[in-house]
Amino acid sequence: MHKVVSRDGTTIAYEKAGEGPPIVLLGGGFRDHTAFDTLVPHLAPHCTVYAYDRRGRGQSGDSPHYAVEREIEDLQAVIDGAGGRAAVFGGSSGAILALEAALAGAAISRLALLEPPYRVPGFRTPPAGFAGHLDALLAAGRRGEAVEYFLGEHVGFPPEWIKEWKDSPLWSSNEALAHTLPYDTAVMGDGRVPVERMAGMRVETLVVNSDHTSDWLLAAAEATAAALPDGRRLELPGVWHRVLPEVLGPVLVDFVTA
Repeated sequence: MHKVVSRDGTTIAYEKAGEGPPIVLLGGGFRDHTAFDTLVPHLAPHCTVYAYDRRGRGQSGDSPHYAVEREIEDLQAVIDGAGGRAAVFGGSSGAILALEAALAGAAISRLALLEPPYRVPGFRTPPAGFAGHLDALLAAGRRGEAVEYFLGEHVGFPPEWIKEWKDSPLWSSNEALAHTLPYDTAVMGDGRVPVERMAGMRVETLVVNSDHTSDWLLAAAEATAAALPDGRRLELPGVWHRVLPEVLGPVLVDFVTA
C-alpha cells in the first residue's frame, strides 16, 4: 500500500496498479479498496489505477471529528499523488462524495458515478432522527444493530434480505466498518439531487446503473444524469446496485482514455 497525507494530517492508503491515464476509485458504505479487486484487472492494462481506503477504513487513518470536507481533501490528496489531475470513479455513497469533490473544485478530469443513492420524489426516505439513532447505537457498541438499522431504514432492505446479508461472509466486514456509516450518512446529506449546484458543473460525467437495480436507484441515476450539463447515463448488465466488473471495466477504460 502507498500512502499520502491529507490536509488535516490524516494518512490515506491506496493501492496502485497499471500504466496509462490515472483513474482513482472510491467505494461506498461498508467498502474499502478491496471492493475493487475484481475491477482493477480490467483497468490496469490501460490505466494507472489508484484504489484507496476512505478515512476510517482499511489502512487509512481517521480523525476525531468527521466532516465531508475532509473526505474531499482526502480524494484530492490521492489525485495529487496521481500527478495532480485524474479521472475518478465512485460507487454508491462514494459516487456522491466524488460528485461533491467535483463541485468543490477538485482536479477531476472526468467523473464516472455508479448509482449515486439520491432520494427522488415518490420514493421512501430515512426516518426523522435517523443519524442520531445510528450514532447512539454505535456509541453503545451495538455495531451489528447499527448495520441492521442502516440497511433497513436507509437502504430499505426488507427483513429477509437483512437475514441473508447476516448469513453471508460479508457480515463480519460490515460490522468492522460500522463506525463509518455516519460518514456515508453525512455524505448523502438530505438525499436530494443538488440540481442547482450541479447546473454550473463542467466535468464530463458518466452515470452508470445496473439493469437489475431497484426502481429508486434507477430514478436517482436518471435524475443525476439529467441535472448535469455534461452528463449522460448508461445502463449495463449487473445485479442490485452493482455492475459486472467485466462489463464495467471496458466502459471505464473507453471513458477515461477517449
